[in-house]
Amino acid sequence: MLSASLGLMIFTDPAAAVNSMITGAHGAVELSLNLLALYAFWLGFFSLIERLGLSRGLEKLLRPVISRLFPSCDTETRKYITMNFSANLLGLGNAATPMAISAINRMDTGSPRASTDMIMLTVISATSLQLLPTTVIGMRATAGSANPADFLFPSLVATVLSTAIGIIGVKICSKIFDRPRRKSRRAKANATDNPATPLPLYSVSPPARHKKRVRKSKRAKGGAT
Repeated sequence: MLSASLGLMIFTDPAAAVNSMITGAHGAVELSLNLLALYAFWLGFFSLIERLGLSRGLEKLLRPVISRLFPSCDTETRKYITMNFSANLLGLGNAATPMAISAINRMDTGSPRASTDMIMLTVISATSLQLLPTTVIGMRATAGSANPADFLFPSLVATVLSTAIGIIGVKICSKIFDRPRRKSRRAKANATDNPATPLPLYSVSPPARHKKRVRKSKRAKGGAT
């Protein structure tokens, strides 16, 4: 669609096409420079928090929530998850992505399927609970908005609902789709703990037919003698 529209504009109105490309490139560079200061500040802020060891305090503060959402993660993984949550709360989705990738790399056990913790982190990062959407505020301020932060309450309600629905959906799906795996694991564990003993060829007392055959064979031997 982009190539077709650009080709039509070049053939119908070359001057307008060139003007549009130059204007778009200028706007993209201007927006990038305006957001550069915002991201540089918050990324430096997170780096300072990590070097001062304050991330451990954040991890302790969010430990009850993180331990319930990610029960199989270690301390280092929870630190990355905490930083991801903090970045999302400030509306820095691009800054939160590397931290989520680091956390998922630590969760990776070599299994061909994603674990429930991986899926949970992906869903929470995608729904992105935001208390202060600084990126959108910066973009609105760059575009000349008279009140760039007038959408805070609707944004908070929308992100809270989306995150809650995502968490509930992951919990329900994990209970539904993990049942066969849990049953197979329990069956394997029971088979390992209680190995099946080979059944005897006959029961404790031999069957009646077998007794009759033994008696007939004894009589036949006696008559032959």
